[in-house]
Amino acid sequence: MADGANKTTLENGVRILTEKMPYSRSVSMGVWVSVGARDEEAAESGLCHFIEHMIFKGTRKRSAFQIAKEFDAIGGYSNAFTAMENTCYHAKVLDSHLETMVDILTDIFLNSVFDSREVEKERPIIFQEIGMLEDSPDEYLHLLAGQTFWGDHPLGRSILGTRENIRNLSAEDIRAFFRRLYQPDRMIISAAGNVEHDRIVDLVGPLFETLECRNGLPARRKPQPHARVNVCFRELEQTHICVAGRGLSITDPERYKFSLLNTIFGGNMSSRLFQEIRERRGLAYSVYAFSNSYFDSGMSGASAGVDPTNARESVRLILEQMRRLAAEPVSDAELRAAKEYTKGNLLLATENNDNQMVRLAQNEFHFGREVPLSEVVSNIEATSAADILELARRIFRPGENAITIVGPVSDPAAFESLE
Repeated sequence: MADGANKTTLENGVRILTEKMPYSRSVSMGVWVSVGARDEEAAESGLCHFIEHMIFKGTRKRSAFQIAKEFDAIGGYSNAFTAMENTCYHAKVLDSHLETMVDILTDIFLNSVFDSREVEKERPIIFQEIGMLEDSPDEYLHLLAGQTFWGDHPLGRSILGTRENIRNLSAEDIRAFFRRLYQPDRMIISAAGNVEHDRIVDLVGPLFETLECRNGLPARRKPQPHARVNVCFRELEQTHICVAGRGLSITDPERYKFSLLNTIFGGNMSSRLFQEIRERRGLAYSVYAFSNSYFDSGMSGASAGVDPTNARESVRLILEQMRRLAAEPVSDAELRAAKEYTKGNLLLATENNDNQMVRLAQNEFHFGREVPLSEVVSNIEATSAADILELARRIFRPGENAITIVGPVSDPAAFESLE
């Protein structure tokens, strides 16, 4: 593995990955499991996220307060996140506190008790989290856009789950889901910073090698996209719009080209969307392109917040920019600028050990190896304007977009005619 990255695989399949960054005074470590919201059945929706909360609520030797206090006492921070296809429990501390961090992080992951009393106390907190999402129209828009595009597939559900599910899930439901899906061959421990690989292996190996593999895991069902319009009426000052279409899987060979296409489309301040909708026409403060990639599929598109009277025109302009990209090659100058922007963001991110910790795990999950930065840069540089045009024709296909609107709009037909 390149750039000081190292890998050890335990007999049960747990992978330990590290990258030494000797100029850093800290260590970032994550315990990952390739289980996320798309692995839940409808009645289980929200379980992965509930587990994420409960991991910090007590083990056989630490209470929730002790976990928080011990992390605070070493001046570090800890957190977790749940995504559609994986969950991560991570922490960052000064290198002098490595052993303490590892002890706490492995304890909460391996020994959480999921106490029923703590479950009852956590329910209203998750209700509040759901409420926060629903009260943030720019975030709620993307939840609805996923539902519009993916339909009843798990990718179209909220990672937070539904209030009904959260109300009904028991401590035993949480324990059973954890035992069934948190299997060692889906686990990765990644660490980056001023850390020695053998030291990490010595600290976590004996604890994780005791985990036993169980019966096979459920296969993930590939989603089918839907082209339709979904309008959610709300009394707001702005109308929030999202135009979503096809994307690429996270391992698609053309992912480098797609990154450049997304940048040109709406990835920065010089992008076509930003210049056309904000700078030239003054229709939006926030307008941008996005992409969500999964192991077998993807969704991409654009989003903006506009005055309600400009909603239809803004959607029309987004679709127009898609058609332009699929009709004529981008200029050499535009492509060169996108390449430099993409490489700059990529290389600057490597200076942060949190980013490197994430990159180690994601590369292992998706490719089974470290992807050298030189390989990424080489693929970016090899992309031509003809490549971008061909990919845009594959992605930006008329009549295949899902349009989602949140705001004081009540007529879907006004947007259906745009396609």
